Amino acid sequence: MSKIKFTVNNKEEQFDVDDSLRLIDVLREQLGLTGTKEGCGIGECGACTVIMNGEAVCSCLVLAGQLQGAIIETIENIEKDNVLSHLQQLFLEYGAIQCGFCTPGMLMSTKALLDKNPNPSEANIKEALEGNLCRCTGYIPIINAVKAMSNNKAIIQET
Repeated sequence: MSKIKFTVNNKEEQFDVDDSLRLIDVLREQLGLTGTKEGCGIGECGACTVIMNGEAVCSCLVLAGQLQGAIIETIENIEKDNVLSHLQQLFLEYGAIQCGFCTPGMLMSTKALLDKNPNPSEANIKEALEGNLCRCTGYIPIINAVKAMSNNKAIIQET
């Protein structure tokens, strides 16, 4: 057991945790943040992607002991006051979601990319998303949604 102190979605957390737990376990079981999904459990599918210290990471590969001092952002931090973010709205508009299981990971990978590069090329987008598997959309709608976000082509009405 270790005492860890880290930030999740702009909120400081501190508690004792079993070092063998993974970040995904801490998020889902300790903090109740169930938006992050577990797919493969071995870092191959990207469903569990979160942003850790500014980088997209598979939360199934990060051990709790690595969280000391980390800054974590999960899918729960993207929408505010039950209003979807512009990026989430574009995913809907462009049909970039179907079953929805991969969507949190896709959104977090996209956000990590856009935080660093607000106007990525298609090659940059594909590279940022290459660790995320989707069996429903065929990727084209996802890439188009990210392009729309980076180019600010789409006009979305705020509710």
